[in-house]
Amino acid sequence: MTDQTAKLEWRDGVPIAQNFDDPYFSLDDGLAETRHVFLEGNDLPARFGGDFHIAELGFGTGLNLLVTWDAWVQADRPGNLHFTSFEAFPMAIPDMATALVQFPTLAGHADKLLAEWTPDAGMVTLDTNLTLRVITGDARQTLPAWEGHADAWYLDGFSPAKNPELWEPDLLQAVADHTKTGGTAATYSAAGHIRRSLSEAGFTVTRHPGYGRKRHMTRARMDHAD
Repeated sequence: MTDQTAKLEWRDGVPIAQNFDDPYFSLDDGLAETRHVFLEGNDLPARFGGDFHIAELGFGTGLNLLVTWDAWVQADRPGNLHFTSFEAFPMAIPDMATALVQFPTLAGHADKLLAEWTPDAGMVTLDTNLTLRVITGDARQTLPAWEGHADAWYLDGFSPAKNPELWEPDLLQAVADHTKTGGTAATYSAAGHIRRSLSEAGFTVTRHPGYGRKRHMTRARMDHAD
């Protein structure tokens, strides 16, 4: 468990990470950004069903979880959703609550998250078929030691220029090593070095239209056996 809590500034209700001088979600529309980049980028909710495991680099406000949870409920497929996130600087619960007020359509899910989860909670059950585990600490150490394999990855660290640790080739190789055959990954970034690292790690990488001010984003698929 890390004792390093995220240090924030606020801009029009959007939390900005002081350590990285970067917003936690789009200043334009964080909800639409998550749906475009991470849901559509991983062909979700079409792939939902059975035991489906999503893993994420950067838990932040929990917005990606909440958007995914809402999509899972709306899809109404049989099965269980497991959500694992790797976070070095967990946000204080009151700060999360302040940030999530911006998304009233997710308020029911947000209330459950804020009531059940703390950075040291381990795995928590948020719904009858939804579990959350946030693994705190440096992902360069915690991810290689993780026992799981994901069907889909949300690569949502801060900007590669400001948070290069979450985009290092060795860490993206660890992402690949913990991806099921046929699994996918998506990120808002289309930086050439990230696409190359994902390709070298074994993903088939494609560039797609980004959200808002970002012209492009990256999608990746693991087609061969682990």
